[in-house]
Amino acid sequence: MGSRYTAYRVKHELEKKAGLLKKRHPANPQPRFFISLREWRTQESVFLVSERETLDPAARETNPALKEKAQRIINGETLFFSAEWKSLGKEYDWLTNPTTGHRYDGKVHWSEVADISQEAGDIKYVWERSRFSWLLTLIRDDYHNGTDHAEYVFTQVDDWIARNPVNQGPNWRCSQESSLRIMNWCYALHYYKNSEFLTEERWARIQNVIYWTLHHVYHHIDFSRIAVRNNHAVTETMSLALSCILFPFIPETKKWSERGKKWFEEEVDYQIYDDGTFLQFSMNYHRVMIQLFSFGLALSEIDGERFSDKVYSKAYKSLDFLYQCLQEENGWLPNYGSNDGAWFFPLSDTDYRDYRPQLNTLSQILTGKPIYTESALTEDAFWMVHHLPQKAEYMAPLLKKSGTLSYPTGGFYLLRTPDHFTMIRCGNHKDRPAQADNLHIDVWVKGQNILRDSGTYQYNTSPELLDYFMGSASHNTVMVDGKSQMLKGSRFIWYFWTQAKAAQWKETPSHYVFEGEVSAFAYLNPKASHFRRVLISKTSPIWTVEDQLKELPEYSKKQLWHTADKNAVKFSAFEKDIMITPAYERSYVSDYYGQMEEAEAVSFTFREKIITKIELNTQ
Repeated sequence: MGSRYTAYRVKHELEKKAGLLKKRHPANPQPRFFISLREWRTQESVFLVSERETLDPAARETNPALKEKAQRIINGETLFFSAEWKSLGKEYDWLTNPTTGHRYDGKVHWSEVADISQEAGDIKYVWERSRFSWLLTLIRDDYHNGTDHAEYVFTQVDDWIARNPVNQGPNWRCSQESSLRIMNWCYALHYYKNSEFLTEERWARIQNVIYWTLHHVYHHIDFSRIAVRNNHAVTETMSLALSCILFPFIPETKKWSERGKKWFEEEVDYQIYDDGTFLQFSMNYHRVMIQLFSFGLALSEIDGERFSDKVYSKAYKSLDFLYQCLQEENGWLPNYGSNDGAWFFPLSDTDYRDYRPQLNTLSQILTGKPIYTESALTEDAFWMVHHLPQKAEYMAPLLKKSGTLSYPTGGFYLLRTPDHFTMIRCGNHKDRPAQADNLHIDVWVKGQNILRDSGTYQYNTSPELLDYFMGSASHNTVMVDGKSQMLKGSRFIWYFWTQAKAAQWKETPSHYVFEGEVSAFAYLNPKASHFRRVLISKTSPIWTVEDQLKELPEYSKKQLWHTADKNAVKFSAFEKDIMITPAYERSYVSDYYGQMEEAEAVSFTFREKIITKIELNTQ
């Protein structure tokens, strides 16, 4: 991780032990108030949407499914990780993990709250409702179905403030969660701006929490920018960059915004590689970046400001990369990389795995043109670009590309034909890898994921499941003596990072040919490497995969294949022209965070070199 990371972590732990974090982030600080509700209501404010009375009614569509979701929320349910409804009850305390029953102490300083605890379980189950993304479902229901949830919304905000005193408890532990909370509160504040349920007393309490949230983010920003350096840093620096637009009545936002903008632009430039791929090597977290770009770029343009050209360039390249990976039949992408169910601004009724609404919104901001026109896929844009001014110049509209595509900086190699899509990962790691998945292959046929990635499941679960979902066992690659291609450390840490040695597409009259080699299993032999050649027929749905492990002659090797439907494909594998008998072993699949199903993987054991033909079963 480098000397900068190590030095900061040592400093952070010393500050924590010495009590300096508590001093910098005081519990029960003096309340801060800046502007009365009456004054705020009469000021000209800048946001993505305006108060409900002024919103264009033309886009309203009666939506029974949306009404049902809103009612479930009112009845005490929460949609966890965009996939699973859980009943928390109408008197939920914001501190109890619904999966373990563990209740965090809401009076303990956030720096003393453990985010990894076997007894407490996954802290994300506590953070999920406190993110307040569910507010957007209620607001959308109000708009489309003519209801009024303002009383419930502000009662819940009030209750959260009462049970989560400033800088205390688990919900102040993560600066990203805090940043997202006030962004979602902004939707409620602007949409319900004139509601009788937004009272002077509530407004005072809300602006106090907003102030101390931004104070917390600003004074702890190095943790995200140095120790974490991923989507957390982008979210937090963006919240600071936009703070002067969102909360101009707070004097400190002038400084916070100026520095936040500089940091945000630095993070975007660093984290989005020049080919549009993303340092987290995760499709879902890359979509998180898309939503952050949409929120930030739209709001700054409405205010008459712009981020740097570099931010726009990186946003466009990000958009294009994900668009090339998207399956038009359903909007899904490979379930590749860490996937925690994050959907910061759920502004459509589409399935969580459908990326089309979010890509469509950023396309409209950058190119002036939507990718899609169906109302189900354009509503996200309605809530993001409602007030966006027209620009004199836009970037070029996106075009879906066929044939081979290479993204060498991030290490993604794509092939799209009229009938199928293949993604191969062969990359270097100058930034921390989350999963041991180099040379993984994902195959889709007409929107169906034929050869799949097993997903993520949970970040805080048993060591066995963590090893499976983060390791090579859950991917379509090769293991040595049952071990992953990198050595697992604690939590998100891997040692002996794999690195691409070579990767390229070739083309013959009959095949598309990928060849790639990575240094792997270096903890077994520093000279070890994995070479993979993939031949994809131009005339038949057949993939021929050759794997060779070098400098590891004394070890047994296993080639793994995870299929969505074991009857959809046929495998035949050979070593030195001798057919290898397949083995069938238990695997798991997690399409959504926190959910897991048992499945079956096909494996072939070999010594040095294996050639496997994978044929789509068309019968």
